[in-house]
Amino acid sequence: MVSDTHKHARRPAVEWPTVALIAACYGTWALLVFLVYPLYPVSTLIALGVVLALQSSLMHEASHGHPTRSGTLNELLVGLPIGIIYPYRRFRALHLRHHADERLTDPFDDPESYYRAFWQHEQMPSIMKAVLKLNNTMLGRIVLGPLLGSWIFLTSELRRLRQNERGVRAAWLWHIAGLAVVVPLIILGSQIPLWLYILVPVWLGQSIIAIRTFAEHQWSERPDGRTVIVEKSPLSLLFLNNNLHLVHHKAPTAAWYRLPRLFRERRQEWLAMNGGYVYRSYLDLFLDFALKAKEPVIHPFLRRTPESGAAFRPRMRSRNVNGLGTAPIPAEPPKE
Repeated sequence: MVSDTHKHARRPAVEWPTVALIAACYGTWALLVFLVYPLYPVSTLIALGVVLALQSSLMHEASHGHPTRSGTLNELLVGLPIGIIYPYRRFRALHLRHHADERLTDPFDDPESYYRAFWQHEQMPSIMKAVLKLNNTMLGRIVLGPLLGSWIFLTSELRRLRQNERGVRAAWLWHIAGLAVVVPLIILGSQIPLWLYILVPVWLGQSIIAIRTFAEHQWSERPDGRTVIVEKSPLSLLFLNNNLHLVHHKAPTAAWYRLPRLFRERRQEWLAMNGGYVYRSYLDLFLDFALKAKEPVIHPFLRRTPESGAAFRPRMRSRNVNGLGTAPIPAEPPKE
């Protein structure tokens, strides 16, 4: 019997490695915008894309209760919207819904699912079907994914605003307040046109994150088999070790810098736990799926049922969803 991984240490009041990374992220952004862009505009736009990818990863980290025990302070640390598109509060709310592992990949209940139900797919125009199929190739996800994902997110948020869904209006008001700070800094402080900032750094930042999210989840009968492990990547720091994505899903409140050790300590267990859904690197993924769809657009279990969540068992969402505690890791790999 292997003891629960989360008994390894008590969380510190402040996780200083994450604080340092947040400071480095926003400090580098300011340096690039105010000082470097006038000298090296093309290189700066590319470098800003990398910074925005890191800021997205830090938003993800904060949504799980890092780097402090105060959610308000965490929001203040990472909530300045230099990535323009996603309000932190909406990102957090939707992402924590995604962490209900029994619902992973469900196109109705998992906000991060790329699948569609059969009946949804059949109602789409042919051009949209083609776009979604292309988006399921890795090259398509990297190039097209930011535009498609942003469009779907913004239109769904507009619908929620019209329906006055709880918390959505407040999240967007805070986001607009943040944009009132960020946009003048971009336009007046650096002379970068807003359209150029969105077209290059924002798009590039989302494209980099799409490398990570492309294969994070697939349909499997077992929830643990739905989440990938990518063992090695030069992008690990940029992704805050979320290439070890199963480890994150089973230990969602573990800080990013603890994930590699958690993986090394129980490597064979993790690989057995997700049924071998493992890649050596993102390069291997790209070579296999650059121009070939990894997954079908239609959810394999929801090919013909129109009922929301009909293929999935109900789940009591515990502390691994709200980011305030820990869901236990099975002591033994689940048996088929």
